[in-house]
Amino acid sequence: MPVAALSDWLVFVHVLAAMVWVGGLAAFAAFSFHALRTDDPGTVARFVGSLRVVGPMILAPSSVLVLLVGIWLVLDGDGFSFGQTWIWLALLLLAAAVLVGVAYLARMAQGAERAVAAGDHQLARAQLRRWSWGIRLILLLLVVATWDMIFKPGL
Repeated sequence: MPVAALSDWLVFVHVLAAMVWVGGLAAFAAFSFHALRTDDPGTVARFVGSLRVVGPMILAPSSVLVLLVGIWLVLDGDGFSFGQTWIWLALLLLAAAVLVGVAYLARMAQGAERAVAAGDHQLARAQLRRWSWGIRLILLLLVVATWDMIFKPGL
C-alpha cells in the first residue's frame, strides 16, 4: 500500500475542517430555528449559552484551519496560484464569511447573552433572530465557496 503524499493529507484536513465548519453552522441554524419557534425562555437561554462555547471552540478553529491549509495547498501545489479565479474567489468568500461571523454574529450573540442575563426574553429572541439571519448568510457564502472549489471557474 503506497504512503499518502503530504498534499493528500492536506486535502483531507482541508475538507474535514470544512465539513466541521459548514456542518456546525448548519446544525446551529437548525437549532436556532427550533429555539425561535418555541415560546420557552429556557430554550432560548440554553441555545444562546451554547454560542459562547461552540463558536470559539469548534467553528472558529475549523474556519482558521480551512483557510490556513487551503493557503498551504496553493503554495505547495503544482499548477495552483493565487492568480487563478477560483482561488481568489474562494479566499474572498471565506473572508466574507469570517467577517460576517466576527463583525455581526459575535455582536448579535453578545446582545442575546446580555438580554438573557437581564431576563428580557423578547430582546433575546430578537437578537437571536438577527443572529440566525447572519448564520444563513454565512452558510450561503460557504455553499458558493464549495461550488467554487469543486468546479474551479476560470481554470
